[in-house]
Amino acid sequence: MKFAWIDLRTVPEAHRESVVDATLHARLAGIVSDDPALLDTLPPTVTRVLVSPEPVDSPHLVAVVVDDRDRLDRLTATAAFVQVRDDRTLKLACDAAVKLEHTLVAFTDPTKIPLEIVIAAADGAPGKLITEVADLEEAAIVLDVLEHGSDGVLLAPRDAADVFNLARLLEAKTPPLTLTTLTVDGIAHNGLGDRVCVDTCSHFREDEGILVGSYSSGFILCCSETHPLPYMPTRPFRVNAGALHSYVLGPDNRTNYLSELRSGSTVLAVDSEGRTRKVTVGRAKLESRPILTITAHSPEGVEVSLTVQDDWHVRVLGPGGKVRNVTELRRGDELLGYIATEQRHVGIPIGEFCKET
Repeated sequence: MKFAWIDLRTVPEAHRESVVDATLHARLAGIVSDDPALLDTLPPTVTRVLVSPEPVDSPHLVAVVVDDRDRLDRLTATAAFVQVRDDRTLKLACDAAVKLEHTLVAFTDPTKIPLEIVIAAADGAPGKLITEVADLEEAAIVLDVLEHGSDGVLLAPRDAADVFNLARLLEAKTPPLTLTTLTVDGIAHNGLGDRVCVDTCSHFREDEGILVGSYSSGFILCCSETHPLPYMPTRPFRVNAGALHSYVLGPDNRTNYLSELRSGSTVLAVDSEGRTRKVTVGRAKLESRPILTITAHSPEGVEVSLTVQDDWHVRVLGPGGKVRNVTELRRGDELLGYIATEQRHVGIPIGEFCKET
């Protein structure tokens, strides 16, 4: 679970009280200060972190500023603050992250390569790595570096609004979906239509794809082009997703038409166990191709429809991540899908009557 600590050391006094109140209200994990008297006023529901140039006795978590190896070796505290500005201090941060329960790191250069090195060095260590960030944009980047990210971020907010925005950022991880097994009723060849390939900026795993459907009530898990095919190379960033009218499921239970996707849009990558992650669209490629329509139903009888390119190399996923070529589907075959409980208005779920056929 990612977390955030709020750094009060540079927050203007006029905003300090509101920032503290926002931190407590948003239930962020910790508050950092170099003033023990200020930390004394905080409730025990928040981790109180005292940054100190020397080890001190304190009821709070003491993060000692460490600048050399001898000090780190002698350190009896469980936390350290390391400013990384060269190879020597980078090595020091790596050693601290392996040794200590909490390591706060700040980087003088804008590159994220030193952070990648610290994250890799600390992989498997029980301690927590907390990285100082300048703003919310950098926080979002730091939390995803090397797909693992820093365990926590340390932000000195401008005001209370930054605190609440940071809390929302931490909640932005995508929850899993409960997938269902769909039973194929049949396929129909429909002639020529426009279909969309969704090319993302991410490498799909073999059992991952995106959820696409003609109706807002149900989606089929469309397979990425991660699996080898004759006559063409694999394109592990691509999903041959469906006709341009189709809905695709994105973050926050929102949908878009495939025709609406652009470079920079986001969609949900979903695996055969229902685990999800946001992926960024690099481009959406629309071309006219022969199309076919798959019809299926859920165990509850919900009808699901998906129109895709009519070609053997277009694939969908079945239970267990089994890859199925769409032109070879037969009545009774099983596919993985997702049943939505809401109808849609401009992609937003809404509890209204709507019948799609």
